[in-house]
Amino acid sequence: MKKAFFTCILAALTILTIQAQIQTPAASPSAMLKQSVGLAEITVEYSRPSMKGRDIFGGLVPYDEVWRLGANQATKITFSEDVKVGGKSLEAGAYAVLAKPGKSNWEFMFYPYTTGNWGAYPGSDVTPTTVSTEAFKMDQMEIESFMIEFDQITSSGANLWFLWENVATAIPIAVNTDEAVEASIAQVMSGPTANDYYAAASYYLAEDKDMDKALKWVTKAIDMGYEQFWVLRTKSLIEAKAGDKAAAIESAKKSLEMAKAANNNDYIRMNEASIKEWSM
Repeated sequence: MKKAFFTCILAALTILTIQAQIQTPAASPSAMLKQSVGLAEITVEYSRPSMKGRDIFGGLVPYDEVWRLGANQATKITFSEDVKVGGKSLEAGAYAVLAKPGKSNWEFMFYPYTTGNWGAYPGSDVTPTTVSTEAFKMDQMEIESFMIEFDQITSSGANLWFLWENVATAIPIAVNTDEAVEASIAQVMSGPTANDYYAAASYYLAEDKDMDKALKWVTKAIDMGYEQFWVLRTKSLIEAKAGDKAAAIESAKKSLEMAKAANNNDYIRMNEASIKEWSM
């Protein structure tokens, strides 16, 4: 009896395993495209239905009705930086994109993306960012599978194209490249920050490298206003390793005072122990 029972269980598991291995292609395969535009990264994830002999716009996709811009879940677009789409500002993040195709104009709606945007509206209480753009018929050209693509790419923007059947339309996307580059130039040209000097000094201390350089860097960090108890602690250790115990004790005493004010018991103990050691 038990043998027959386990034989039946084994047979059932075998059938389930065989069934789990069966794979079929998606009717509307998924696609992903990534494009660098200036300093921004833009990613589009969507599904690609095909014509299969059907009339698309005005037929399968009715005019002036909301369409999820592909098949399956709504098309998802992610911006790594703030952008302007069709002149409208969008913050960095992920959006579900829906469309309302017209005979000569399309309307696009960008909603904050949430998992499971399968149908039309992600939520009736969510106000989308809406942009409009012209559509045109392509002479002597037909796109079998719905296509999204970037073109006219510059350092400050690109056009995001939507093509299917014999219709094409594009949304201009602008990025703040110049503003970001100018900010980067200003930061680099102004020289290292106090934290950069402190990080370099800490590395030299940890790796037992040139203590003279380490002392110059940590002093520079403090002179730039980065006088914290952990920075003074590092300065005292560098001074001690460089052989200047008197200076190390003075730095440790300052660090101790600030650590007490901050109620940091770890630094209080470490400074007290070092002062005692260096005073012997």
